[in-house]
Order: sequence, then structure tokens, then C-alpha cells
Amino acid sequence: MDLSGIIVCSFYTADDYYRDHADRLKKNLADIGVASELEEIVKAPGEDWADICRKKISFLGRVCVENPDKKVFWIDVDCQLLALPDYVAGFTADLIGFQRGFGAPQTIGYASRTRFWEPCFFGINTSGAARRFIADAVRLESTSEIKATDDYFFEESWRSNAPSMSFQVVPSAAAIGRGSGEVPAFFSFGSSGNVAEFKSKVVQHDQIAGVARKPGNARKRALAWAKRIERRLSRTSAPTADRLRRVADRAGITHVLTQGSHDPSRTSRHRQGLVNQMIASGQRGELEKVREISARLNANAIPSASEAGAQKAAEAFAHYAPVSGGGTGDRHLTLTWWPRPFPGNFGDWLSPLVLQSASSRPIRYQAPTAVSLQPNLVMIGSIGRFIRSRSIVVGTGIASDEIELETSAQYLSVRGPVTADLLRRQGGPVVDSFGDPGVLLSRVLPVERGLTNGRTALVRHFTHASLPVTVPDGWDEVSVLRSHPDEIREFVTTLAGYDAVVTSAMHVMIACHSYGIPCALVKFSGFEDAVHGTGLKYRDYALGAGLTEAWEPVTVDLDLRRTGWDDLIRSEQISAAKLDEVEAAVAAGIAAYLARTD
Repeated sequence: MDLSGIIVCSFYTADDYYRDHADRLKKNLADIGVASELEEIVKAPGEDWADICRKKISFLGRVCVENPDKKVFWIDVDCQLLALPDYVAGFTADLIGFQRGFGAPQTIGYASRTRFWEPCFFGINTSGAARRFIADAVRLESTSEIKATDDYFFEESWRSNAPSMSFQVVPSAAAIGRGSGEVPAFFSFGSSGNVAEFKSKVVQHDQIAGVARKPGNARKRALAWAKRIERRLSRTSAPTADRLRRVADRAGITHVLTQGSHDPSRTSRHRQGLVNQMIASGQRGELEKVREISARLNANAIPSASEAGAQKAAEAFAHYAPVSGGGTGDRHLTLTWWPRPFPGNFGDWLSPLVLQSASSRPIRYQAPTAVSLQPNLVMIGSIGRFIRSRSIVVGTGIASDEIELETSAQYLSVRGPVTADLLRRQGGPVVDSFGDPGVLLSRVLPVERGLTNGRTALVRHFTHASLPVTVPDGWDEVSVLRSHPDEIREFVTTLAGYDAVVTSAMHVMIACHSYGIPCALVKFSGFEDAVHGTGLKYRDYALGAGLTEAWEPVTVDLDLRRTGWDDLIRSEQISAAKLDEVEAAVAAGIAAYLARTD
């Protein structure tokens, strides 16, 4: 599509954080071929963040005046455009943008919001109504003496002009992290973290007349507080940030904030309550209850993607969880793993699969963030941060060395020497048994690799699901979201049928190494930090698994056709001796747990 009739604008202050983002955004916009105007503004003495935000009104008004025949898009400088889809670039309404909070159509308007638009990205057309909207906002801002940000003046102008304006709402799934890949994402949201700090210091709108303000929700307030703290932690020194996170973990704050679920596509608290009951029933091993609640959810409505994922996760929990009745097999093992996002990330759900295969015992789930003094096994995953004093550790790793490990736990093995070295330096025991238990997958689920199909499978890490990736001819996409053992068996059987696998998920690579499937490990340009951690886990795994070569992710373009794959796809297979060592560590972990709970 011709983009010559479009200009994207933004501004930024003279500090390293915003200048770096401005440079990145300039390159970003040049790469997609759209004209831009990014201006550095000077922060005057006495001005704060709210005062700077307010300047957006006059700046945007000026860009519109200077470009009367162009559609003008505003984008916050720490956001990115991966592309400008035709339905956005060619919009015919007066305004286009995301609904406030990246909401879904079922919550459109002011039912639960004080403002209509999400101000980080929106487009203003060339129509008289569109330009009148921005001109009215400029006029109000220039004469008003109230303490307010740009949001306030835009909302005032919107409420005044909306009856005579047309508008187009961009699907929330078009923002990175807001969908599961069903809509190609083109927008990446960034936040400087100042919104929460200034929200109580500037004038805010009430919800639109006729809609009562709902009483404050404690969970929402807590989530807002947590997000504010986390953003500040991102700019805090690593030791200080880790200490604060550890306080939150041990006090149970992290657990409260990460449990439960929210489906923005549903407005029914009743349905959300049913979903929560279903998950809890699955974790108790109540399979019939899970299916009963699933039937109620499906009876009169088409389940949302979130609800369908929760139903699959609940069935998987129930498969592993304790069952009633007699017999020695009913003595359960308590295991910690990370089950979200539902229906479950393949790598995380290998933990109960491997443990149950080795023990033939029911597995009771304990949330990583739960505060508990009971013994628990911790195995697969970069969840070293959540090891507790009563934990028994088998093959667990870390994603960053900027965390504090619990040195009083019982460590039988860890993922690799990087984790072991951090533990030793922090005063913990010396551990010399290494290996991620995920390497045992080929023994847990023996799959013969026979004649392959001549094609390549792409398996993305779940955080990359919505990226607008272009695959070459002869490639297929396979989802990493699996939890039930039957689905995991189907997954590895599928991968074994391909010539090669390209993945951005570490445990998919580990699965390939277990079966000897040629693979490549990648990360995507512009989204190198999407996967949590500093990247040390890859080296930790490779050294712990006794591999002869390093397996670090290679940065590739979102258009995978631009990459030469012959040199990136390699074969590796875990040795039988290493599999024996890891298998022995898992058996030792089971024995230690049973001895401790006798």
C-alpha cells in the first residue's frame, strides 16, 4: 500500500532512556517506509512528567496543521510499529486507535473506563471532523490552568465531538502480548512507568454520565501497585531490585498477584468464577467436576480462547493430581512448576510428566509463588527464584544471576554449572550433578524417528506467538502450548516427522536434542528481550547436558525467508550417560521427598 499520505510523529525528552528509544523508533519507521517527525523537547525548570505529556496536544496540533493532506499518527516514543497494515494505513474513519486498556469489543466505550482511547497510538484523518477534534483539544489545553496530562484534553475534545465523528477501533490482539497469534500483531507497547505515579496528581475524568463508578477493587489496586513497582525495579540496581522482589515473594504478594485469571473478552463475572472453580477442581484431581464445569461453560456460549485454554489446563491438572482410594500409589508428590499461560507451555509441563513417569504417583501442584513450609520438589524451569527452604531441587535453573537462591534447600542437581556457581557464591552447597530433566523426554515418550516429510517446523516461544513472522515455503507452524501428556506425545511425534525444527523456545530445542532431531535456536530482531532472563540459561543448559557446542539463540529477521538456514540447523543428541545421570537425580529426588514426608 502507498504510505506517502501518512506521517508518524512523536517527541521525547533529552535523557538517555528516551533518546535511545527515539533512535530505535526512527530506524523502525524508516524500515517500514513511513515518513516520521520525531522531535526532542527541552524540559524546563520546574516541569514534571505530567507537564511534558501535556505538550503532546500542541505538538500534535502543529503536525496536523503542517500536514493538512496527510493522515497523522501519534506513537509514544518507547513503542514500536512492526508494520502498518492496510486496514490501519488505509483507514477511512475520522479517528483510529486502540480502545482504552487495549479492551475487547465486549467492553467498548465507558462501561468500565473513564476514557475511550488508549493514547499510546492513534491516527487522525484529514477530514474536517478529525481536524476539528484536534484543534479543540489544542484550544482547551492552551487556555486551561488545571494540572492534567494530554489524556484529559483529548478526552474532553472526544466527548464534545464524538456525536459527529466516525471511528475505527484496532483489535487489541494487534498489540504484542495481547493476542495468541490469531491476528498479526503490528504494535509493541512500551511504558516509562510514570502513569501510576502521577495518576493521583492530575485531573481525571469520572466514568461517563449515567454509569455509576464502581467501588475500588482491591485486586486491581494491587495489580496497579505491582506494575508500578516492577517498572521502578527495572531502573533499580540489580541487588536492590532482587531484594525487593524476594520480599514480595516471601510475603505472598507475588502469589496473590499471579493467581486467578482474567479474560478481557468476557464481561461475565459468573463465567470467570466458573473458570477459576474449574482450575481449582483440576488441581484437586476432580476430573468429573472439571468436565461438569466445562459443560456448563460450553452449553450456551462459544468459549473464548482463554476459556478453552483453561479447560485444557484443568484436564491436565486433573490427570496428574491426587486421586482418592487406597493403595500405595495414592501417596502423592508435591511439585512446583509454572503452569501458565493456559493451556500450558510445553517446557514447563514436562516437569509433572517426567516426575510421574519416574514415580507412577499422583502429582500435587504447588504454585511457585505460594508461601508454604511443606516439602516440595522443584524440577524443570528457570524457577530458581522460587525455591524455598523445604524444597528438594532436581535440575532447576535460573534465567538471571541477579537473583538470590535459597541456600538451605536440598539440592540434588541443578540445570548446569552456571546455576551451581551462583549457589556456591551465595553460600549454598556445592552441587556437581547437572542436567535439565527435560532431556529425559525421549525415555519418557519413546518415539521412533523414521522417514521425515521434507519440511521444517517452526515452534515459537509463547511470548513470540503474535509476532508477524513470515515463513518460507516448505515450513509449517506448530504451537508450543501443550499441557496434557497426550498432547505432549502428539507434539513430539509431530516434530520427529520433520526434517528439522526451528524454535525460539529452549525446551523445544532440548526435546530435539533428546530425540536427535536437527534444530536451530533463534530469537527475533527487535524482540531479543521478549523471553524472560539475561540469556545465561542457554549456556547453563548446554554445559549441564554435556554438549560439545554452545547453543545460544541466533537473532533472525521476522521474515524468515531472509535467513540462510543451512549453517544454523544442527544435530545434537544427549548421551546415554547423561540421561542415566539425570534419571538417577530424579529418582534421588523422589526418594528424598518420600523420606521427608514419611
